[in-house]
Amino acid sequence: MYLSWAVRNRSDLIRVPEYKPGREKATRVELRSPDPSCNPYLAFAVMLAAGLKGIEEEYECPPMVEENIYDMTEDEREKLGIRSLPPSLEAAIVLCEQSELVREALGPLVHDKLLDNKRIEWDRYRTQVTSWELETYLPIL
Repeated sequence: MYLSWAVRNRSDLIRVPEYKPGREKATRVELRSPDPSCNPYLAFAVMLAAGLKGIEEEYECPPMVEENIYDMTEDEREKLGIRSLPPSLEAAIVLCEQSELVREALGPLVHDKLLDNKRIEWDRYRTQVTSWELETYLPIL
């Protein structure tokens, strides 16, 4: 949920597990955000493109965050520059529409079809009446 990284902390979006001295080449990175229902081919294509762009353009990593981010207040996260992933599919769609990186990684045809399908998915989701809504609002009527 939060855009941060750490070595030990499991509440971060990216975790770089510790390695034993002399085994630096065995270092791995865990990206903890992909949804299990995602298309792994599209997800990995975009993740690889993003990683390569960061390497090629020598992006600087933000400071590591070892504190539990979920225990922080919004002000504390803001002071540390910790942003969040999109809070909804609708917000993710908007970001994906604007992303040249995603468009280049997937190609314009797949990018546009993916967005079309996600808009349909969002529309179907947002028009559902949930059990929570029924339990919360039906007794009031």
